[in-house]
Amino acid sequence: MQQAKQNYRLQLYITILSVVLFIAKIIAYYLTNSLAILSDALESIVNVVAGFIGLYALYIAAKPKDIEHPYGHGKAEFVSAAVEGALIIASGILILYQTVQSLFNNKPIEALDIGLILVAATAIINFIAGSICLNIGRKNNSLALISSGKHLKIDTYSTLGIIAGLLLMYFSKLFWLDKVLATLISILILFNGYKILRVSLAGIMDEADMELLNKLVLILNKNRKENWVDLHNLRVIKYGSTLHVDCHLTVPWYLNVHEAHKEIDALSDLIKKEFGNAIELFVHTDGCLDFSCPICIKTDCTKRLHPFNKKIEWTLKNIVSNQKHHAN
Repeated sequence: MQQAKQNYRLQLYITILSVVLFIAKIIAYYLTNSLAILSDALESIVNVVAGFIGLYALYIAAKPKDIEHPYGHGKAEFVSAAVEGALIIASGILILYQTVQSLFNNKPIEALDIGLILVAATAIINFIAGSICLNIGRKNNSLALISSGKHLKIDTYSTLGIIAGLLLMYFSKLFWLDKVLATLISILILFNGYKILRVSLAGIMDEADMELLNKLVLILNKNRKENWVDLHNLRVIKYGSTLHVDCHLTVPWYLNVHEAHKEIDALSDLIKKEFGNAIELFVHTDGCLDFSCPICIKTDCTKRLHPFNKKIEWTLKNIVSNQKHHAN
């Protein structure tokens, strides 16, 4: 709950900041008539709209579970990121349209020195805000904040390209570069909008996060306990900042209910230590069978029926399977 409040508060600050920076870029455009600066300002409109959408999504995501939403409201963040990605793509198309329009309606570029100062200031502020957003978003597993952070950094990089182009125009007086620069920026914006949209749609469709799964498998292998005879059918689903982890854990058949539950607690503590407390763990325990003996690493087992053959290394391929492991 504390993480959700922190996410919401940061998104509120980012939204207010986006409005201020948008105004600064519009002033720079009216002073200079630069199409490149206009493209930067148009992208900032997306920042403003996406900021309000992200703010609402984080408000929804922070709501507690209820009967109608037993897994919480975290998926609202994926919808927010999808809308933001779509808006970024729309801004890229709009910039291309404005560039084509400018071919038939040229305006002289003026006051580039003042425009450069204003645009440079927005780039610095955007980079700092984007870095903070990304760091806290990754820490709290918030896709809405991560998307906002990436967008702010994309805005920074495109602004740096604009500054470089404006400096070149300022000293060379080659003002036709303004249109070339705006076109290149629109292509960059379209590409990054696609990437954000792709990630958000993957979350909506519960696509497996391979990087997260690989990290989890590595941690489980490194901290494997003797009573964890086998582990399979591993699933990880993200709902906003909460991770839902499901798996089947095979333990010695002679453990009583309390002893088996201690193994689940140990597994839960290990995952929370690495990924934070925003974890919901659902573990189904299986009792070991005869074929488990050859792969069981428990050295003090008094019920062993077959000699130990080899340790099965858990991998992403075999741990997500719903089949129990056997020694060859």
